[in-house]
Amino acid sequence: MTRQPGPEAPRTLRRVLPALLMLLALLPALFVLSAPGARAADGDPAVSLSKKEAGEGGEITVSGSGWRPDALLMLLICGQSTPERGVIGGTNSCANADGRAVTTDRKGAFSKRLPVTEPPKPCPCVVHVATVTGEEALADAVFTVAGHPAADLPRPGGDGKLAVLATTRLEGDSSLLTWFGAPPARRLVLTVGNLGSDPVEDPVFEVGTAHGVYAPQWEERQWRGTVAPGGKARIELPVELSAGAHGDYQVSLRYGDKVLAEQPWGVGRPWGVTLFWVLLCLVVPAAVFRIGMAVVDKVRPRPAGAHRLRRPTAAPAVIARTKTKTNANTATATNATTAVLPWFTPDSAPSENRPRPTTKGQA
Repeated sequence: MTRQPGPEAPRTLRRVLPALLMLLALLPALFVLSAPGARAADGDPAVSLSKKEAGEGGEITVSGSGWRPDALLMLLICGQSTPERGVIGGTNSCANADGRAVTTDRKGAFSKRLPVTEPPKPCPCVVHVATVTGEEALADAVFTVAGHPAADLPRPGGDGKLAVLATTRLEGDSSLLTWFGAPPARRLVLTVGNLGSDPVEDPVFEVGTAHGVYAPQWEERQWRGTVAPGGKARIELPVELSAGAHGDYQVSLRYGDKVLAEQPWGVGRPWGVTLFWVLLCLVVPAAVFRIGMAVVDKVRPRPAGAHRLRRPTAAPAVIARTKTKTNANTATATNATTAVLPWFTPDSAPSENRPRPTTKGQA
């Protein structure tokens, strides 16, 4: 007799079903990992150049991948730099005037033409690409500017070895223009000491200004000088706010990745601007009102027969002769009136010199 295979089929199905369910659950993850955008997001930002060497006046194409989607990037040719040590001296070592800006696509890639210009510092040189806004990211690619001088990189030393020895303060006063909205400016003064074993030459600091709960906006400030090992130096760095700034600000000083000092700064309100707008709101309506009234007086209709007549102005000599004739005529009329009066005669006119008559009974 043949054996019935019926009961074995359900057992085999029960063994295979969990494996099939697990495979179906892993399929979406496999698709996500195989997507090109996911690989770009997981990788570090990368930069490639169409040419490794070119002379001034030429042009190269800079391409990149692995950047944040829709990120604004800055492209610069910098001297005294390597990908390992970065851009020594900050953007002061770069040809900032001939830099270019580019925005990445949705996949975090870009391609941009960059003119070749000699940087202010000698080679070794790099093409420096960094984000302008948002989370900081950067990448460097080795590049040689043909015909540009070359020099050895300065010895690493003193980085992060500076420390503040005295209280940080802000010096300077506001001018009259600041009262009318000009940018407030001060000098950040501090004394630093070199705690390292190597001298620190021309250190590059970053000065940040923060208002309220916002993050500080950093700007590079280079100090010219050398701080010897175990020595100290007095450093003054300019600090400037935007036009019309007022309120409580926080000024921070950073060297490398370390914040050396923080100083509060209370900026008064520019009341001159407020006064200007108040006067403008008063003067302009008054001027418009006067102009409107003059126009209305000019164009309004006049009643019939009403005319404004101006009398001609006579000369002073004519006025004097007229007054003389008027006085003479007045005197003649008075004499004539007195002569024709019937009730008085020269003899009967009362006189104060004539004696009074006596009355009866008086001696």
